[in-house]
Amino acid sequence: MYKKLLIGLVIALLCLSPIAAENWNSFAGDVTHNGYREGNSDFVTNLWTFNVQSPVHSSPAIYGDYIYIVSSDGILKAINMEKGVEEWDLDLKSPTNSSPIVHKNRLYVGCEDGLKAININSHKVVWDYDCDNVESTPFYYKDVIYFGSDDGHLYGLNDDGKVEFNKKLDGDLKSSPVVVDDTIYIGSTNSKMYSFDTDKSKNWDFTTGDEILSSPSYVNETVIFGSCDGNVYCLNESDGDLVWKKDLDNKVLSSPTIDEHENSVYIGSDEGNMTCLDIRDGTVKWSHKTGDKVQSTAALKNNLVAFGSNNGNLYVLNKYTGLEEFTYNPGTFLFNSAITSSPVINGNSLFFGDHSGQIYSLNIEKYEVPGSTQLYLSLGILIVIMIVAVVVVVKVKRKK
Repeated sequence: MYKKLLIGLVIALLCLSPIAAENWNSFAGDVTHNGYREGNSDFVTNLWTFNVQSPVHSSPAIYGDYIYIVSSDGILKAINMEKGVEEWDLDLKSPTNSSPIVHKNRLYVGCEDGLKAININSHKVVWDYDCDNVESTPFYYKDVIYFGSDDGHLYGLNDDGKVEFNKKLDGDLKSSPVVVDDTIYIGSTNSKMYSFDTDKSKNWDFTTGDEILSSPSYVNETVIFGSCDGNVYCLNESDGDLVWKKDLDNKVLSSPTIDEHENSVYIGSDEGNMTCLDIRDGTVKWSHKTGDKVQSTAALKNNLVAFGSNNGNLYVLNKYTGLEEFTYNPGTFLFNSAITSSPVINGNSLFFGDHSGQIYSLNIEKYEVPGSTQLYLSLGILIVIMIVAVVVVVKVKRKK
């Protein structure tokens, strides 16, 4: 009897305890770059904006009830997802364009002076590793943090910041690595995609026609990525042989987002399109034109695909047809600000940043967006213009 009571008590305590936070181990969350979490938080989706005071190029990381975002001037913000208020911040004392990752209450982010590890409970830097500029977003795999640097090195550090992996490659490594089955894939500005085993042995490299800034995705034993030569490439994981490539007519800085169940890959280009390709052969399923560069990586939820454009719009499309479900222009055209930050989704809440320094929370399920301070500025300017126009008309009539 007492044993049954004890078991019941343990089960009850487990049910009452909070659900452990899901790790955010890479750029856009995982090797498919889908930027999506189911959302176990006990709150409804709220609409809000938050100003971080300087441009946002990086993508947010989701962990627990917070998003973590770093502005270009190196200020890390922990923002409550429900209320849109700052929980804490930390000056990293170095500019950054890398996106943060979070694993078991430890945040890792690249800066101009190297990689930093931050304890999100104490809000303090645990260690930092000095190297050249790190724009590459780290990838956490088997207790090692892998990342590239502008010094051309592919690094792997353990939880204490000690070097476990160090390979000197050619070019700057701005692409973010992915690690699958003890194999690392990363692109370089020397136009090559590299494959290394975590034991440091090289598998292969594949040469494209220009720099690789796009981060590779992994699906069905293939590696997919974009190149500044305008092509999207799909390579065999084992030998680096070309499976297919597709010309998108302009530089591809955006990283591919994979929908394995639909055999689809979504990727943007400087031609101004978000394009959906068939994973199996690179056939174009659809292409949606925005009118400006698409360097943001898409996020997926159910039948929706969301991404930003340099024209200042966030787009939410039907992933099957490429038709617009809704768009959001926080700058109201008069104050447009490029959106190169890649959106992330927690449940029904979509978050992204732009070059004006604003972070936005939308309801992607109900197509609801927050009010914008730029909207009020735009209305104010229009009112002033109308008043001036009326005054001018009145004066002209009086002269007649």
